Amino acid sequence: MVKLFKQLIKVSLRAIFKNKMRSSLTMLGVIIGVCSVIILLSLGAGIKTFVTGELEGLGSNLILVVPGEIDTKRGFATARGGGLGAIATSKLELLDVERIQNEVPEVSLATGLLMGSEVVKYESTKKTVQIIGTTSNFPQVRNAKAEKGEFFKQSDVTSARRLIVLGANVADEYFLGENALGERMQVGKLRYTVVGILEKIGGLGQTNLDDQAIIPITAAQRQFDKDNVNFIYVKVASGDLVDVAIPKIRSVLEKRLDEDEFTLVDQKEVLRTVGNILNVLTLALSGIAAISLVVGGVGIMNIMLVSVTERTREIGLRKALGATTKVILLQFLIESVLLSVGGGTIGIIIGILGSLALGRFITTTITWWSVLLAFGVSVGVGILFGVMPARKASKLSPIAALRYE
Repeated sequence: MVKLFKQLIKVSLRAIFKNKMRSSLTMLGVIIGVCSVIILLSLGAGIKTFVTGELEGLGSNLILVVPGEIDTKRGFATARGGGLGAIATSKLELLDVERIQNEVPEVSLATGLLMGSEVVKYESTKKTVQIIGTTSNFPQVRNAKAEKGEFFKQSDVTSARRLIVLGANVADEYFLGENALGERMQVGKLRYTVVGILEKIGGLGQTNLDDQAIIPITAAQRQFDKDNVNFIYVKVASGDLVDVAIPKIRSVLEKRLDEDEFTLVDQKEVLRTVGNILNVLTLALSGIAAISLVVGGVGIMNIMLVSVTERTREIGLRKALGATTKVILLQFLIESVLLSVGGGTIGIIIGILGSLALGRFITTTITWWSVLLAFGVSVGVGILFGVMPARKASKLSPIAALRYE
């Protein structure tokens, strides 16, 4: 049986190399499909790793108080007031920040955030920058450090001094590496003095302090003409105390607010929700890429049907010389699988190289299971779409096949 199998492989390879151009075009669909699956899965895994790392970097002992009622299990705002509208009309106040820190023993630090965008100008440079208004303990809560200068003090927050701390990228854009400390920048219609520049830490979206500027929250309330805060960050003494602290924080807030006017979200819930969203996204991208594998499979089936027609007399001769239906079926099935495996192997190589190349610009993670999945699917495509042509060839009558013109 082994000897027969080796002989059939040789015959199949001879038939494939006899029509190199046709075989190459047949494999192209599988190559594109396998390559796309690997690249898209590596992108999805890379994005998930990056986002998860950024969120974990905030600390497992962080609790976020957001305005409105959010369905944290399903990952979106309910109709009762969550989302961007709730942030704009937030009823959270600085008083809530003070009460949480003073009345909940498990809480080590609490800080409020008021966020907005303003046009920031310095000499000839002018652009829109996201501004964060916060309290003096913000660096301890967000694990941020000043590379130059210092963060503003609590007395600056109390007196609403117009001081500004720049993210690393913002400082580079406005001052091109020169010393920015003591310089005055125009934020909207008001002028602020630069007192510090943060270390470059990276991040995603609103967590990326490199692209933001920070001012005292009392100055931000005047800047944006608001008396509330958008969010409250609460840092618990340790991750083990998060579950103990949450009901106590809720109890403090419910002294002034209704239960549907705020939501407490801890890092584990955020990580779980984001992970679920990214898993669905990765699955959807892979499904789209898999369509090209199906197209490649159809191509293999069409070419194999053409091959059966062209080799009808050969099939008749082989059957007349004693080849069984099973042997003919196996021969054409092996040929189909070799085409798909060849295309799959090339696709894997291109996919890995493509992922590594993309990794220079965006986070990618090549997982071993994605390579095995792509290879397994390519083999399955060969078997699935090779069955019909192989069966057609195996059922040909020897006499009719020999007479075929």
